[in-house]
Amino acid sequence: MEGIGKRVKSRRESLDLQVKDLSNLIGVSPSLISQIEKSKSFPSLVTLKKIADALNTTVGELIGENEARSRNPVVREDKRKIVKHNDKGTSSYLLSNYDPAKQMEPYVIIFKKHSDSKEIMTSNYPSQEFCFVLEGIFEVSVDKKKYTLNKGDSFYFNSNLPHIFINISDEDASLIWVVKLN
Repeated sequence: MEGIGKRVKSRRESLDLQVKDLSNLIGVSPSLISQIEKSKSFPSLVTLKKIADALNTTVGELIGENEARSRNPVVREDKRKIVKHNDKGTSSYLLSNYDPAKQMEPYVIIFKKHSDSKEIMTSNYPSQEFCFVLEGIFEVSVDKKKYTLNKGDSFYFNSNLPHIFINISDEDASLIWVVKLN
């Protein structure tokens, strides 16, 4: 219970809301909000949902649902989550756990023989990307310029430039892909 109160208070203060403001938004007494924040009272699920909505967050965030994952820096190989897969046989896997303060997103991308990065290496915002070839040979096209990357080579570029990675190996290939988050 203590964690919920601290998270409610922290979120409320980050939005420059007074206890009275939050209580008016959700239709409860300021005393109840104070009791919740001091962990002297536990809100009902309905009240917790109203608080989350008023604070522009989720019930999950208020109860600390993601904190355990963000405190665990280890992702075991057999626990990697697939993020995207295209019809050519390329798949990307996330190499980190959830963390709301994360500043970069690391992936391993597995390319089947002669597959490419279409629909995989996409970014909806201007950013920066870094790749490191683990296995195979890639033809990389960035802003109409072509490069060949071999095992152990790395590549750094701006996400807003048109780009595609093609596995030109006669076997599966893989690379580490890191995207800077804005």
